[in-house]
Order: sequence, then structure tokens, then C-alpha cells
Amino acid sequence: MSSNYETLNKHGLDIRKIRAEFPILHQQVNGKPLVYFDNAATTQKPLRVIEALTDYYSGYNANIHRGIHTLAEKATSAFEESRRAVKEFMNAPEAEEIIFTYGTTDGINLIASTFGRANIGEGDEIIISSMEHHSNIVPWQMLCEETGAKLKIIPINDRGEIVFEAFEKMLSERTRLVSIVHISNSLGTINPVKAVIQKAHEYGAKVLIDGAQASAHIEIDMQDLDCDFYVFSMHKLFGPTGTGILYGKRPLLEAMPPFRGGGEMIKEVTFEKTTYNDIPYKFEAGTPNIGDVVAIKRALEFVEAYGKENISKYEDELLQYANERLQTIPSVKLIGTAQNKISVVSFIMEGIHHFDIGMMMDARGVALRTGHHCTQPLMDLFNIEGTVRASLSLYNTFEEIDIMVEGLKNIAERFK
Repeated sequence: MSSNYETLNKHGLDIRKIRAEFPILHQQVNGKPLVYFDNAATTQKPLRVIEALTDYYSGYNANIHRGIHTLAEKATSAFEESRRAVKEFMNAPEAEEIIFTYGTTDGINLIASTFGRANIGEGDEIIISSMEHHSNIVPWQMLCEETGAKLKIIPINDRGEIVFEAFEKMLSERTRLVSIVHISNSLGTINPVKAVIQKAHEYGAKVLIDGAQASAHIEIDMQDLDCDFYVFSMHKLFGPTGTGILYGKRPLLEAMPPFRGGGEMIKEVTFEKTTYNDIPYKFEAGTPNIGDVVAIKRALEFVEAYGKENISKYEDELLQYANERLQTIPSVKLIGTAQNKISVVSFIMEGIHHFDIGMMMDARGVALRTGHHCTQPLMDLFNIEGTVRASLSLYNTFEEIDIMVEGLKNIAERFK
């Protein structure tokens, strides 16, 4: 690969310009230029997102929705502009169907505690897949223990793809919910969620999609998917930590009980009875993370400026190049080789613990994620403790992949 910048021109992307928007990338770690390959855990933040936080706290910091003074009205307007921006980003039918949460985990717990407790009882069934993040396993285990419902697991094949035929056989008149990850954080596998949704709906089941990894890499269209719930975290989408999105269909959200009680989620409170606010506010009790929600709009503008299609094509080129280069190291074994996947490369190296690899690569300035990636059951299926994971984003380059591979080759030589 002679030059990544030359290759990018056909996608309308200028990587030098993109990287210039990320202050954190221009530093040395352990005396080496930083190579940041931990984007599945969290993406870095462009300057426009950082400036949005500064602008809010230095210019119009105020509580929202309840004030009539100028700063409160400005803050409220900016907060709700982000809700409308998310609605457009997801192609949701209504802005009121967008609930701000603290992240994917918070959104899943909200659904388990509200929709789950109200609609799932003894003998009912919840279906998840073998590749779920712990945040899409544990809440359902807790609900099953509480209600007597049964948790069923979709198997995967050796490539890290769900066995769709097995999923079809699992569905029954007792299936109340299917909750499945859109894209695996450990493997990069893109699941056939539209087909999952359609099949589940044939049995009257509702479907929750965990879009934590999908939101930054592929188009997410609520009206096309027709899922009942969709959740993701903004910190994986170039936005602030501690913010997330829950989309839900209006009839479901209106029928669900509140998740938390307090200010904002009420219409009227007396000691005898409380009436609850309309959606989305029914699920947004208390003072929210206002400044970070305001910055969500800037993060989405960043993605839209370069285009999801262009981003996806470039990241796929990075993925293919990384796969090719890693396979030049005899001791490397790739984990997760699905035909349809995003720019996540998980691997192990024969005779070397993944933690040791991570530490030795960090000494070279390369940030990789090691461990089970909050998918311990998945690691058990592959009969491994964990992997080294390189997760790539649009500000990464082919040259950075070369740096990683050369470092891994040096490590492999040391352990011969």
C-alpha cells in the first residue's frame, strides 16, 4: 500500500484533514507516535465536540425545560436540537421516540426494567445470541430470575456468525423479546438484524437491537429496520462519554412505566397520586447531562460531513489490509472471520498471552484492547481466555497498521 491518502481520494475523504480535527491523536506515547486502535471501546473526539462542551459551560450553562430566563431557554433549545439531530440520524419517525440515556447499558436496563417487567412473566422466553456483550446478557438473566422467564441463546458457527436456522427454530408463541447485537464488539460480525426482526415479528415478539458498534460504522434506519427498540452509546460515535440513545416505538414507550422517579418525568405530584409526563420526558428524570447531550449534535454533524457510505468503504479497506498483513505472521490466528463484518480484527498469538502482547505493543505507542471484551461466554465458545483486538476508525491509516504488524512481528521473534 503506497499511500493511504491517495487511496482515500476516491471516497472523498482527506485523512490529513480528518486527523487534524482530533487533538489527542497528535502526541507521543512511551516515546512513540500514538497509534490508537481501541475505537470499539471508545472513539476519540473531534475538536467541534470539545468546543461544544466549552461553549455550553462558558456561555449558557443552565438547567433545562423549567426556566424562563435567557440562559435556560438557550440551553433547552440546544438540548432539544440534539434530539432532533438524532431523530434524523436514525431516520426515526418522531423526535419524541428518542430518549437520552447514559449509554447502551443504561438503555438496555431501562427496557428490561420497564417493558420487561410489564410484559414478560413465568414461562415466557427471551432470545439473545452467543456473541452478546455482558450488558445484553446480565439484565435479561436478572429479569428471568425475577419472573421465571427462560433465556434462550442463538448459537454461532466457527466464523462467528449466528446460525439463523437455529434462531428460527427457537421462536415460539412464548417468545416475548429478541435482543440481539447489531455488530459484535469482539468479532466485528454484522448480524442480519433485519431478517431477525421480520422473523420475530411473525411470532408477535418485540425486538431490541444493541447498536453500540453499528452507529459509527454503518447506516442505521429505524423505519427500514422496523425494530421496536434500538440503543447505542455516543462515546463510540465520536461523542461524549455518559450519553446514549434509546429509540422506541411510540405505542410501546407510552405503555411502559417510568424507569426512574423524580423531577421532569412528572405532570403533577400530590401526596395522594403522581401523573407522569409525556414521552420522551417520562424516561428522563432529574437534571440530565446537558452539556454532553448538546455536544451530541456536533458529533453527528462530524459523521454526516464525511458520509457513512464513504466511512464504511474506507474502513473496509483498512480491515482487508489489516487481515492481509496479520496473516503474514505465522503465529497469529484470527478470531471471527465472518463474511460480513466491520473494521474489528481480533486475534491470538501462539504461545504469548494477550495481556503481554497488549503491554509490549503499548510500549511501542500502539493502543490495543486485550481480554474478553465483556463477552466471556463468547470467549468460552472459542475455548480461549481472550483476544487482542484492533478496532479501526476513519482517522486510522494503513501506515499505522504497518506499525502494528511490525511490532507484532518483533514480539513473535522474541518468543520463538
